[in-house]
Amino acid sequence: MELAEKAFDLQKKGDAKQAKNYFREAYELEREAALLVPIDEANEPSRSVLFRSAGSLALNAELYRDAERMVSQGLLGYPPYEIAAELRELFEEIAKHFVQDVQAA
Repeated sequence: MELAEKAFDLQKKGDAKQAKNYFREAYELEREAALLVPIDEANEPSRSVLFRSAGSLALNAELYRDAERMVSQGLLGYPPYEIAAELRELFEEIAKHFVQDVQAA
């Protein structure tokens, strides 16, 4: 979380490049934590929240494929309805970047 906070602060200050680096570092740590939690109803909502966070950090780091994978992993298993809805919204936001990339190419 500390890395993510630094990233958001840098983003607010207009240092997008450095913010992206911190988002990437924060994403890697969050991804590692999320992948340690097995799919099991007893591990919810912690598991899906970790994947939502990892997906969001990957999106901010412009790691769109990774973000997509994290959201997909979060939807597996037994995420609570509210978190599943947030994961789907995040998935839609990620998809917009794929469309922009295709249009720019």
